[in-house]
Amino acid sequence: MPNADRRQRIHELVLALINQQNDLELLDGDHTGSLAAAQGNPAGWLERNRRVVQHYQALVRSAVTLDALVEQEVGAQAPNSKL
Repeated sequence: MPNADRRQRIHELVLALINQQNDLELLDGDHTGSLAAAQGNPAGWLERNRRVVQHYQALVRSAVTLDALVEQEVGAQAPNSKL
């Protein structure tokens, strides 16, 4: 059950980080959505989607890091509170 709680916290952190993004892009689902694809450049389409995915991955890594830092702080404070 603790893994489900952690997953929920990370999910909420990711949503909060996404909510703070001003220019968050979505993936192009086909070759008609981006300028590169419109110019007949599938490599440009793939590159753009790769960058978008990397941005989302960075948001997830940030959420995981924030969750780990919070856990570390809570764990460090817990023994002191029992005294």
